[in-house]
Amino acid sequence: MATQAQTPELRRWWLIVLIGRRPRRTLARIAVLVIVCVLVFKFVLIPVRIQGPSMLPTCRENQIHLVNRLAYRFHAPRRGDVVAIQMIQMASQHVMLLKRIVGLPDETVAFHDGRLFINGQMLDEPYVRYSCDWEMRPVAVGPDWYYVVGDNRSMAWADHHQGRASRERIVGKLLL
Repeated sequence: MATQAQTPELRRWWLIVLIGRRPRRTLARIAVLVIVCVLVFKFVLIPVRIQGPSMLPTCRENQIHLVNRLAYRFHAPRRGDVVAIQMIQMASQHVMLLKRIVGLPDETVAFHDGRLFINGQMLDEPYVRYSCDWEMRPVAVGPDWYYVVGDNRSMAWADHHQGRASRERIVGKLLL
């Protein structure tokens, strides 16, 4: 137990540890840090919680990932990018899907025996680890649209959300 003489010194030490020797400067730094964090997480990086197994093994269920909203300011989305897609808002809920871009504008996309074909050419997909038996006739993607699908192809076709997404619905690219 501290003696009476040690108690004020101990308090002073704790104050220095918590707020520093210059409290005004420390408070200014904290204010700047809070403002920067609010701006970054409001306008640049969006946290997204993964719900559902459609992106396994790339993203596991209940993980939280960050989506970079500025990723496509200077270039268009590319094949292979994992993107967040804003779905139609229902009752003040913001529903976002995390999917991989496989088809670019003005291409045709098809699945045969579980393999992806772009403009009639089979696409190598090293990120797909689970095989499937999906069948889909060629679909034209259209200008300013992208074809997106999850990495977990072992799911039944009917249980999987995939299809065309307009460029304006793509919010950003998955960070890391």
